Parts: sequence; structure tokens; C-alpha cells
Amino acid sequence: MKIGIIREGKIPPDTRVPLTPLQCKNLMQEYSGLEIAVQSSDDRCFTDDEYREMGIPVLEEMGDYDILFGVKEVPVEQLIPGKTYFFFSHTIKKQDYNRHLLRSILEKKIRLIDYECLRDSNGERIIAFGRWAGIVGAHNGLMARGKRTGAYHFPRVYKTRNYAELKAIYNHYTLPPVKIAVTGGGRVSSGVVEVLEYLRIHPVSPGQFLEEEFPYPVFTQLHSSDLYEKADGSFRLKEFYENPADYRCKFRPFTRAADMLINGMYWDPRAPVLFTREEMLEPGFRIRTIADITCDINGSVPATIRPSTIEDPVYGYNPMTGEEETPYSDHVVDVMAVDNLPNELPRDASEDFGSMLTGQVIPELMKSKSEILERASIAAEGRLTSHFSYLEDYVAGRE
Repeated sequence: MKIGIIREGKIPPDTRVPLTPLQCKNLMQEYSGLEIAVQSSDDRCFTDDEYREMGIPVLEEMGDYDILFGVKEVPVEQLIPGKTYFFFSHTIKKQDYNRHLLRSILEKKIRLIDYECLRDSNGERIIAFGRWAGIVGAHNGLMARGKRTGAYHFPRVYKTRNYAELKAIYNHYTLPPVKIAVTGGGRVSSGVVEVLEYLRIHPVSPGQFLEEEFPYPVFTQLHSSDLYEKADGSFRLKEFYENPADYRCKFRPFTRAADMLINGMYWDPRAPVLFTREEMLEPGFRIRTIADITCDINGSVPATIRPSTIEDPVYGYNPMTGEEETPYSDHVVDVMAVDNLPNELPRDASEDFGSMLTGQVIPELMKSKSEILERASIAAEGRLTSHFSYLEDYVAGRE
């Protein structure tokens, strides 16, 4: 088996890698006959020379390699026909901006395995950058809050050497009172909570959060059962996942109690939104800072109208006009919606991701047949697989 790690072609380029140099070396020692090479790149957080030092060939072309690993979407013109690709394709929610990408994958008879779809028999994801998105997203959201209030100034994450240095910096901060609502119960929200606890922000129950004010910073974590219910007030997790449209959202009271929202919850487009633009115009709407880590454009948070960037992470949203303005003004809500947050801690995030890839995915590749890989394959041999046949109208442009 020959595995190639491709150069990131999306602009601006992502600096993360699916496997570190040491992980590549260890894999080749573990699996007899496995060859790994990397495509030369000036942008990676691990340099070409670091791969060479581990005995990993650095090549300009990947045509001789069967299975190609990347991170972000591969530009259409760089796709090699007939290969097996692993990357985050951002197509399974029928994202308009990647329709042409999926069409090209089908035309070139590529097998596409999406990291987001790699799940175990219980439906749980086995590989993700989510924790790191949560860590950086929480930091950037609090950074925006500090700029709005003028109470403190956070450094940029990407200017620190690593997560260890960032945590050491947190020891020098004592934040003023603020009420933060955190949505989600997965890897993203666990990363968020990790940062909040390092900063000594106190956890409180949803009930306390709604009923009390505090002389110190607090947060509450809201799971699906805290956010959604049926008309009769009931909630069943399996039923919610299968038929989210049957549920209504009960987040509205939190919009009147929270100063800040950190959104780390996976959102199904069939589910109700957290709140509407009209609700943002109500006098009681209190949230002035939103860190939307999920970054679903025009999704569960109406203020997320575009992704922001690492270089310019925060924009203002005017709920009166529905348009973007300069952040930190009284009449706007500040929105942090960077869509590649782990790229601010690329070496830490890559090492963690590569560890999951090594332990959970590579062994599946070595099997003659893997149900995990089959379930994660969006396309193969020029056709959508049965698991993703619902994308046919999307690919054809009928919706």
C-alpha cells in the first residue's frame, strides 16, 4: 500500500498535516510493505526537512500513490483521477460552494472518504480536530469580548509556540464577571470547557444561569436536551437525531441571560435555529459576543453570514439591516466565525489528529473490507454510495 500526504491547495493554505513525520516513520515500521511519501510544501507546520529526517520521501508529484491524505478540500484542478482521497469535503450538508467539487470527484471516478463521516458502530466520530477548534474558538471569543469591554487584552493564539505556552499565559488573567452560554456536548464543546476552566470561569447549571447574576465569570453548558423539546415538553435523543424537525428550540430565555454565546453544537439543517434575526431585535436580547465555532453559514445562528479568517477573526453583525459592519460598536453583535480554528495551533492539532488516524483509521485500511470506511465513502467509481444517495439532487443542481 502506498500512501501520499498531499500539499494543501486551498487558498489561504492550511498548515495542518494528517500525519506528523514521526507518525509516518512509526507506521512504516509497524506495517510491512507500507510506503508513505509527502508532497513538497512550503506551508506545512512540519517542514519538508523534518519529514526527510525521518526517512520519508518528499516528492513533487503524487501520481504513483494509491491513497492520498489531505486536510481541507482539494482544488478541482489538483484532483488525480481514480485515486482514493481522505479529506474534509464539506459536502454532506449540501454546501453550495462545494457542489462543483463533488461533481468533479464523480467525473474523475475518485473514491472520497470524508473524515467527518468516519464513525464507529455507535455512530460516534472516531477522528476530528474538534477539541482544538473548541480551544481556539473559546479563546478567540473571549478575546473579542475583551476588546468590546476594554477590560482585558488577550494575545493571538497563533503567536504562541504551542498550547502549553497558551495555558501558562492564562495564569496571568482574572476575568471580570460575564455569563457565557456554551452549546454542545462533543469534542468541540469539551475544548471550549477546557479553556474556560483554565481561566477559572465557574460552571453553573442552566437553571442557575437563567435565574441568577454572579459577581464572577460563569458559564453553562447546554446539551441537546437543554435546547430542544417536542410540543409536549418531552425529549428523546435518538428520535431528535432522526427527526429534528419535530422539535422546537427553547434557547430563547438564554438570549436574555447570556452576555456571550459559544456555539459548539452540531446542527442539522432540519432542526430549528437557536434564535432568529427578529429575536435579536427584541429589547431583552443580551448577547453581544458570538463565537460560532460550528460556522454554519446562515445556519443555527443568523449572525453568522460568512466565515471570518485567522488574520481578521471578528466582524460586526447589525441585526437591524442583516449586514456586516465594523465590530465592537454598540448597535452590532460581534461574531467570531473562523472556519479553520485548529490552524492556529497546527502542530498540537496535527499530532493529536495523526494519533487518531494512526490508531483508528490506518488499521481499517489494512483490512480487506472495512465497514467504517464503507460508511464514510461519499463517492466511488463515479457514483454516490448508497449512504449518500440523498446528495443526488444536490449534485445535479436540482436543489
